[in-house]
Amino acid sequence: MTDPSDNITAVLSRLLPGGRGVWIPMDHGLSGYPESGLDRIDSVIDSVIEAGADAVVLQKGVLTHQYRRTSWGGFVCHLSASTVHGGTSSQSKVTVGDVEEAISRGSVAVSGQVNLGDNSEAEMLYDLGQITSDSWNHEIPTLGMIYPRGPNLIVDQEDETKGVAHAARIAYEIGCDVVKVPWTGSIESFQIVTSAVPIPVLIAGGTGSNFPQTLSIVEQSISAGGSGVCMGRQIFGSENPSARVKAVRSIVHDGGNVETALSFL
Repeated sequence: MTDPSDNITAVLSRLLPGGRGVWIPMDHGLSGYPESGLDRIDSVIDSVIEAGADAVVLQKGVLTHQYRRTSWGGFVCHLSASTVHGGTSSQSKVTVGDVEEAISRGSVAVSGQVNLGDNSEAEMLYDLGQITSDSWNHEIPTLGMIYPRGPNLIVDQEDETKGVAHAARIAYEIGCDVVKVPWTGSIESFQIVTSAVPIPVLIAGGTGSNFPQTLSIVEQSISAGGSGVCMGRQIFGSENPSARVKAVRSIVHDGGNVETALSFL
């Protein structure tokens, strides 16, 4: 009997070469649109692939189109959804697909999201648990996007990570193979996050406009034991996504610093 973890590890070795990755989520158009960059998504995806992105995260309909167009082997299907029009439920993610469907559409991995402290947190945890069970049975990896940001969030005063270490731990314990979490603000606090789990930890990009500062955060996260980035708007929403991917890659994969990364911009 084959151990599913063998195939999952093999896929992760391609999506996280050397244990590190530059992943570009572009699933944002379902949540809200217009979204800068997604109006020219074909050319953006072509440019980030050419620049060396390791994975691109998409909702299933977009994924189908892009896989048929490119036949690229780095697409991850995001299975969680909500929109800005949901009122008090706008952060309550529901599952809108399954792993078998994602594979048939061209995905090599899947992802799901949980917003800790949301009124629907329990339902989101259940859904993510179902996704990890399903992905285990189909022998593909799961990315957990876990954000501690809901109105019911309880953070211990002594928790320097403000719930981010707990977020990473949830992803690990519920069966995710990779986790995406926010940056905690310092190397010391992010080391608490990375030491809390044995799975790769990717940082979210946020929405800041100061990209050199973002590159500094990427460098700090790597020095704290992070495994790279899962960064969307700061890449696909820029005028030159290719240059930004190359800049981030220079830190994540090549061991460069901010100064060397800025030379790509």
